[in-house]
Amino acid sequence: MNKDIIAGKWTQLKGKAQAKWGDLTDDVFDIAEGNSEYLAGKLQERYGWERERAEKEVRDFGKTLN
Repeated sequence: MNKDIIAGKWTQLKGKAQAKWGDLTDDVFDIAEGNSEYLAGKLQERYGWERERAEKEVRDFGKTLN
């Protein structure tokens, strides 16, 4: 699923993202609004992951939505 589709369906997908990354707050998901770069940055910040890992997590999440 590409970035445009994720952004367009963000309200529906937000619940799945919250279930996957429960340590992120509702505010993070509200601000992200499907922005994968912002979400990856917040994953880095919250979980202490390297940038590559955070981006991979977001990509992998997108693939599960197909």
